[in-house]
Amino acid sequence: MYAWIWRHLPGQWQTRTAIAAALVLAVTAVLWYLVFPWLEPKVQFDRGVIDTPSSPATDRR
Repeated sequence: MYAWIWRHLPGQWQTRTAIAAALVLAVTAVLWYLVFPWLEPKVQFDRGVIDTPSSPATDRR
């Protein structure tokens, strides 16, 4: 797939490299500012699954 993209970019290797870098930056910016903020409330990695943590040392009866 990357070879296909590289072959379809215009110009010499210097121009192709600059265009490829700009494309990578554009995709990164779209992910960082649009996709990840939209996805973050749906995933919620920072919330725990257990409501009250208990350790075996304090749970002896």
